[in-house]
Amino acid sequence: MNLSDFILKRAVMSVIVLAGLSVVIFVVARIVPGDPARLALGSTASETALETFRTENHLLEPLPVQYAYWIGGVLQGNFGLSTGTKRPVAKDILEFLPATLEMALLAALMLIVFSIAIGALAARRRNSFIDGAVRVLSYIGIALPGFVVATLLLLLFGSLWPVIPVLGRLSPGLTPPQAITGFYTIDSLIRLNLPLFWNAFLHLLVPAAALCLGGLCQEARLVRSAMIENSGRDFLTAMRGYGVPERVLAGKYLLKPSLIPAVSCMGMDVAALMSNAFLIEVIFDWPGISRYGMTAMLAKDLNAISGVILIFGAIFVIVNIIVDIVVAWLDPRIRLGGA
Repeated sequence: MNLSDFILKRAVMSVIVLAGLSVVIFVVARIVPGDPARLALGSTASETALETFRTENHLLEPLPVQYAYWIGGVLQGNFGLSTGTKRPVAKDILEFLPATLEMALLAALMLIVFSIAIGALAARRRNSFIDGAVRVLSYIGIALPGFVVATLLLLLFGSLWPVIPVLGRLSPGLTPPQAITGFYTIDSLIRLNLPLFWNAFLHLLVPAAALCLGGLCQEARLVRSAMIENSGRDFLTAMRGYGVPERVLAGKYLLKPSLIPAVSCMGMDVAALMSNAFLIEVIFDWPGISRYGMTAMLAKDLNAISGVILIFGAIFVIVNIIVDIVVAWLDPRIRLGGA
């Protein structure tokens, strides 16, 4: 099985997963207690208005017919109206999704780069003070809940050592850049507004660090353990016998196979950054999609809930495909296993 066939197989499986997820979301939204029409129009709506709403939204049809209408609208980007914001859910998603994506992408970059670097450093300095410090700090980072880390960072940089802005996406008085991608950093760079870019980037640092810290510590431990375990492999012993320097062995031959278990876990952690961002967004006053989705859940805003969960499901699927490709590149035995 070549790499293109491997990717195609994963893509087909992902479409099936998304289809199944859409069915689950639809069924759960229909069996949740309460009348969807009453939830949408409020307790003061007249019976005439309720009947009109049910007819327009096909709520009087059998469930398979309702699902067909609903999934047809979803495939066209129509998730219905939000009962909370009174706007199309698709418009809300386009407004709030870029903020969370921008923070999650920086958090993912920090998680990947620093976990590999710290884990590799601890493995190369095995049983040294650096290794001990990395292990202790990793256990602390894993044990601390995300909201505790976020609160501590907010206290540190918001009060005790206010060198980095911590609330919102921009400092008060600054005007957001004209929306192109929705990412303030990228949009300000496109407009060549470097001061605005720097301000937006500084606002990203602390929330992104709080979001990725737990996963970073976990992956650093995995990288360290895998490198230590693989360091005794026969091919590395033979290379040492030929006089290959340890620095070359670690960077060129030891690190790549040691990343396989860590990359699989990284994929799950990176995909979970979006859904785990709710408390981070609340603490740092970040107007993101996770905060919007949780507010929709508390208000029983079924259309908004369905739209947000589908978006999160699509992100999980995309990240998992990327992880499968990376793991197959790191270990060809995986993609060639069926051959």
